[in-house]
Amino acid sequence: NGYRNTNQVSDDYRYQDGNHEGYAPNDSYYRGGDEPAHEEDAQSDVTEGHDEDDEVYEGEYQGIPHPDDIKEKQKKRAPAMDDEYRDRADLMAERMEDEEQLAHQYENIIEECGHGRFQWILFFVLGLALMADGVEVFVVGFVLPSAEKDMCLTSSNKGMLGLIVYLGMMVGAVMLGGLADKLGRKKCLIISLAINAAFAFLSSFVQGYGFFLFCRLISGLGIGGSLPIVFAYFSEFLSREKRGEHLSWLCMFWMIGGIFASAMAWSIIPHYGWGFSMGTKYHFHSWRVFVLVCALPCVASLVALKFMPESPRFLLEIGKHDEAWMILKQVHDTNMRAKGEPERVFTVSYIKTPKQVDEFIEIQSSTGTWYQRWLVRISTTFKQVWDNVLYCLTAQYRMNTLMLAVVWFTMALSYYGLIVWFPDMIRYFQDEAYESRVKIFDEEEVSHFTFNFTLENQIHRNGQYRNDKFIGMKFKEVRFEDSLFEECYFEDVTSSETFFENCTIISTVFYNTDLYEHKFINCRLINTTFMQEKEGCHLDFEEENDFLIYLVSFLGSLSVLPGNIISALFMDKIGRIKMIGGSMLISAVCCFFLFFGNSESAMIGWQCLFCGASIAAWNALDVITVELYPTDKRATAFGILNGLCKFGAILGNSIFSSFVGITKVVPILLASSALVGGGLLALRLPETRDQVLM
Repeated sequence: NGYRNTNQVSDDYRYQDGNHEGYAPNDSYYRGGDEPAHEEDAQSDVTEGHDEDDEVYEGEYQGIPHPDDIKEKQKKRAPAMDDEYRDRADLMAERMEDEEQLAHQYENIIEECGHGRFQWILFFVLGLALMADGVEVFVVGFVLPSAEKDMCLTSSNKGMLGLIVYLGMMVGAVMLGGLADKLGRKKCLIISLAINAAFAFLSSFVQGYGFFLFCRLISGLGIGGSLPIVFAYFSEFLSREKRGEHLSWLCMFWMIGGIFASAMAWSIIPHYGWGFSMGTKYHFHSWRVFVLVCALPCVASLVALKFMPESPRFLLEIGKHDEAWMILKQVHDTNMRAKGEPERVFTVSYIKTPKQVDEFIEIQSSTGTWYQRWLVRISTTFKQVWDNVLYCLTAQYRMNTLMLAVVWFTMALSYYGLIVWFPDMIRYFQDEAYESRVKIFDEEEVSHFTFNFTLENQIHRNGQYRNDKFIGMKFKEVRFEDSLFEECYFEDVTSSETFFENCTIISTVFYNTDLYEHKFINCRLINTTFMQEKEGCHLDFEEENDFLIYLVSFLGSLSVLPGNIISALFMDKIGRIKMIGGSMLISAVCCFFLFFGNSESAMIGWQCLFCGASIAAWNALDVITVELYPTDKRATAFGILNGLCKFGAILGNSIFSSFVGITKVVPILLASSALVGGGLLALRLPETRDQVLM
């Protein structure tokens, strides 16, 4: 019984005055009377100046055993060696029983600590980490139009860059989620955010495509690991009646991340002058400034996390009773001071800790070389993580894990697929409109003329150009077909999507241009000279449709606000299952309206409706995944399911984008049927809103 009240004070004094000096506890819960000074410093200043009764809780904690605990220890002292010979199944059964008791006691302790200032501070710190995840999803999409010119990317390279981030997130979610159940929530979250921040920062400076791809992969791996940890970490500071609502409010930071990325892209990327060059090789353009700015939420969360404690629930799970008690006392005192009740005393003196059955081998520092010791530690940790992964598929959890896996996958396939498909369709409509305005020039003859202005969206057929000069000019979307260039001079020419097809070019000089060999298709080059070609690719054209793409993403992110608010307010009233099923089925209906999206504005409208309808399902999925698994498997299970979700995102991106401009039927039917199937299956999951966190 973890709760004590003041009638027990006389008992406490009896034990305090008793001859317990020689008592040496044989486990790690309590220490002797020589308590280290830092424990005393950590005591809340609130209890200073109180009467003796209040002091008892602290005095008692500092090494005075709980009466129940003494009987427990006397029992344990004689057969201490028996554990080695006991069947592992018995130990596991005892641990399960302990965990059940701990779950109910911990729920009562969190209720006593109250919901207040401490949880709100943690809410904003973890919110920044979630915001960094939201930003990461949008970064590559926003920089692609600029990066493809800066790095001379082919369309296959562009596709790879879009998918590599999801690949990193998939690996990171499984790997770091699993480690968080072994090494701790706080430690693993700091590792994942540090990886993300370091490689995001590095990616803004690297010039080569291959190295940029690698940096975004590792950066994605870092941020992918943060998502499972954030939800597991925050849920362990929330009581049952607050959990669904406040985890849903936390999801709003993902939306804020999308809005932040869109707003920054809109205000930074079009300013191509915001950058610098070092010689001819090194260019730092505005899109790189944007990549740098997008790492800020991650860095802010990383700094703030240093001041937050580890999850006490995790510490109890690994037998660190004293540390967990101190943290819970800190939570209690922080909240009570904020409520103006600093005299309220934390009445918990003893918390049940589960039987420890892990055979983690701690190597003596004298054993082997340092790398051998590390090798054993790493291999043991990964073996434990792998055992946790397999545990999620044991008979007790197999059905829930498989159903959740299908729901996560179908949700990701349709959501991420459509999120990429919407901007692609809008670009397709824009390109069609642009092509319809093309100017065609037939059989023009120009001689002794100097071109020093921009030519855009033109086709020149069967033309003849003699003794002409093309100086300091730009070609954008220009094609010369079956034309003749004789004794012409091109100097300082920059081009985009410009080609010469079946042309004859005689005695012509190209000086300091980017008209490379691949831009001359089936051409005859006679006595033609290329001198000092421009190196690298050049950002000289501001895309008018970039603005619209940022606006689409901004509106898409903003449109989830009503869905977020509704899901937070009704998560505990309606329940997780109905929220997932209802949201997915409504989203499926929204998909069918996309058949009527034949213009840019219609597509933007339907995208906003779809995003707004689907967000409640995402929020409820996050909540139910946290609640269905026990503490020592929670982040692992969330990581596996989130990794599967990112695999669905990769598939969705690849499949849906391949149908742009071909047909709308396949993407719409695929998305809606996946949502209907996932939504109906979700209704078979167990409801968790009345459960304590196991």
